[in-house]
Amino acid sequence: MQMSFVLIYGSMKKVVRVGRIAGQYAKPRSNDKETIEGETLDVYRGDLVNRAPFTSSDRVPDPELLLRGYERAALTLNFIRGLTAGGFADMHHPENWDLDFASESPRAAQYHEMVESITNSLRFMEAVMGRSIKQSEAVEVFTSHEALHLEYEQAQTRRVPRRDGWYNMSTHFPWLGYRTRDVNGAHVEYLKGICNPVGIKVGPKFDPDELVNLIRILNPEEEEGKIILIHRYGAGGVAEKLPVIIDAIQEVGLNVLHTCDPMHGNTFSTNSGIKTRSFDKIFSELESQFRIHEEKGTILGGVHLELTGDNVTECIGGVSNLGEPDLERAYKSAVDPRLNYDQAMEMAFSIAEHMKTKRSNGNGNGSKGGSEPTA
Repeated sequence: MQMSFVLIYGSMKKVVRVGRIAGQYAKPRSNDKETIEGETLDVYRGDLVNRAPFTSSDRVPDPELLLRGYERAALTLNFIRGLTAGGFADMHHPENWDLDFASESPRAAQYHEMVESITNSLRFMEAVMGRSIKQSEAVEVFTSHEALHLEYEQAQTRRVPRRDGWYNMSTHFPWLGYRTRDVNGAHVEYLKGICNPVGIKVGPKFDPDELVNLIRILNPEEEEGKIILIHRYGAGGVAEKLPVIIDAIQEVGLNVLHTCDPMHGNTFSTNSGIKTRSFDKIFSELESQFRIHEEKGTILGGVHLELTGDNVTECIGGVSNLGEPDLERAYKSAVDPRLNYDQAMEMAFSIAEHMKTKRSNGNGNGSKGGSEPTA
């Protein structure tokens, strides 16, 4: 909520909030096995499949976990619905979103100054209009996860009243993973049969012709808003790879929304074997994607960040200047390292400042096509 507030303030655009929550319980892995101190076991594949502790019993697939995953997803969504319907998301009361431990954040004063400006403006407009602006009293929160475990996804695929076609009811926005993009594979076959918007993770090994073919298979009617490309190349590879993809898409006139995932291409392991990411590398790739889209006349319409509101130490850098020795202090993720509160808010302010500068200069983010930004 805080990050989207910052993005709205900087961009002066509507922000669509999509959380990678309530279903992201299956994890694609590059290796089938994991070895620690000479013992080799099946890799942890997420809570829908097996368990994280490194024991032979925990790594055995358990179908009961599919039911537990569904239960947790339902509880999470109902909790979010309860919050948003109960006034938690009312922009008249942004103090609802404050986190006690974050009051000393370097961005806290700037955030609260911005909030005061927005709420005063909102009250001024309501005074002029003589009525409450109802749209400011609630927000929509959408969910997303990779359509990886097909038995889980198929079991929740339904027809819905007054609409044609089939919908994946386990999430609003499923995406196709980098490892499951085979056009003759089961995952593509499934995704081309549903009406949800579909994301495609696009990495450095994605051939442009292969991507064009995949988009046509998943969206043969060229429905607007159907395909969202989630670009992930790494700070060192984006300048070479992204322009080629954009050119290929523009050459054939395909209708897509471009978004950026600056997290996954910038993952590395420290000398002590801890998986982490660098804040500077993450923002460097994001800045490069903004610049390349501006040069190509296209729009970067969204950003995909892995983050938590908790005070963890999983990514290095940022305003708190975390270093590799700090990682062991509060590393809680079972799989991927996440931005903590300070780093996430710094990222939001940096994006907002970039968009505000472009808006002030009369040069929006691109001139052709595009959509509202997403958080």
